Amino acid sequence: MIKLVLLDVDGTLTDGGVYHGNDGNVTKKFNVKDGYIIVNARKIGIDFGIVTGGNGKLLEYRAKKLKMKHLFLEVDKKEDVLKKVMDKTGLKSEEIAYMGDDLNDINIIKKVGFSGAPADAVNEVLEIVDFVSAKKGGNGAVREFVEVILKKENLYEKFLEVCLI
Repeated sequence: MIKLVLLDVDGTLTDGGVYHGNDGNVTKKFNVKDGYIIVNARKIGIDFGIVTGGNGKLLEYRAKKLKMKHLFLEVDKKEDVLKKVMDKTGLKSEEIAYMGDDLNDINIIKKVGFSGAPADAVNEVLEIVDFVSAKKGGNGAVREFVEVILKKENLYEKFLEVCLI
């Protein structure tokens, strides 16, 4: 049973674009539907985390807003994070899902219990994941991935009950 979903940011939780304001600050676009499923799936016992090579207050803010338990920034080898998470939580790899879109996601994808990618992921990732979203990164791909997990784990009805209260 999947108990933790780890997510890449650029190209997965976002469209991969990096937007610079006139002040030089970087902004990113996140999808509210992705956020909605994360917040509500947490209510039925699935934890979430971010694993990214990026950094910054923006990512800290997003993780805090969605009440994610895990935030790993400036990560070089994402598969090393998997071991840290398993040691910290006591979870097994088969209880962890991961969604990513690029070459630096491949090694962690190969080691989790369930993996996914947005429709616009690189071919090398698309060829090895368990699930390919019909949506592009930052456009509801995470929502679709988590819905598949909830249905696979027979938790979707419980999720709907939480959402319809």
